[in-house]
Amino acid sequence: MDSATAAYEARNRGYEVYALHTSYGQRTEDRELACAREIASAVGAQDFLQVETGHLAAIGASSLTDDEVAVEDAPTLEAGEGGGEGALQGGVGDGSAPAGDPDADDAEIPTTYVPFRNANLLSMAVSYAEANECSAVFIGAHAEDFAGYPDCRPTFFEAFEAVVDVGTRPETDIAIEAPFVEVSKTDIAARGIDLAVPFEHTWSCYRASAPACGTCDSCARRLEAFQRVGVCDPIAYAERPRYAGESDDSPDSNETGESDAP
Repeated sequence: MDSATAAYEARNRGYEVYALHTSYGQRTEDRELACAREIASAVGAQDFLQVETGHLAAIGASSLTDDEVAVEDAPTLEAGEGGGEGALQGGVGDGSAPAGDPDADDAEIPTTYVPFRNANLLSMAVSYAEANECSAVFIGAHAEDFAGYPDCRPTFFEAFEAVVDVGTRPETDIAIEAPFVEVSKTDIAARGIDLAVPFEHTWSCYRASAPACGTCDSCARRLEAFQRVGVCDPIAYAERPRYAGESDDSPDSNETGESDAP
C-alpha cells in the first residue's frame, strides 16, 4: 500500500509514471506481481517493467526470502494469542507523528530485513529512470520503518541521491523522492484514500498470498492504519488482531477480514 500510494502521489504531483516491480524471492512474490500490474494499469503508467533479482533470495538472511527463517508475529500481539482473539498492546503510532527514530542505529533489526534491499531496488530504479529520462524515483518508505530498517531512513535516501548524482550522466538529474518518510502508516492510508488508491489491489502480508495472515508485523501495521482512519481494509485476512478499546462494530473488526471496499 505504501508503494501504490507513492505512485499515485507521483501522478498527483504531475509526473508520468513508469512502474518498476521487483520479484526478489519474497514469499508472496506472485501476489505482489499481480497487484503491481493492477496498480500500474489503474494509475495509467506509461510502462511496466518486471525485474527478477534472485540474488537477494540466494543471499538469504531474511525471513522474507529464506524458508528456514520464520516470519514472526507482530511484536505487539500478546504471546500465544491468535489474530482473531488477540489484542494489540498499544499501537505503532497515533498517526500524528513519526514513530521511528532516524538516528536509532542501535535499534533491533527484524528478521524481515532483507540485507541492503533498498539499495539494490533503487539502483535498478535509477537505471530505469535514466534510460527513460525520468526526473525522480519514488519510494514508499515511511517513518515507522526508521528504527527497524536502516535502508528506510532519511539519511540513507540523502546519501543514495548523492551517489546517483555522481554515478549518472552529467546531464542526468534524478531526485530520490520518499514522500512519506516523515509520516506514519496511518497518514499513508489517509492520503491513499484521498487519492482514490485502489487498496484492494495492494498486498502487505509477509507470509501468505491469500488470504493475508493478519498477524505478521506488516499486516498488523496495515490493519491498525485502516482502523485509525475509520475505513475497512478491502482485502481478506485469515486472522485479525483486536485493538485495545475496539468494539465488535468498529470498522474492520470482523474476524475473517472480509470487508467492503472503501
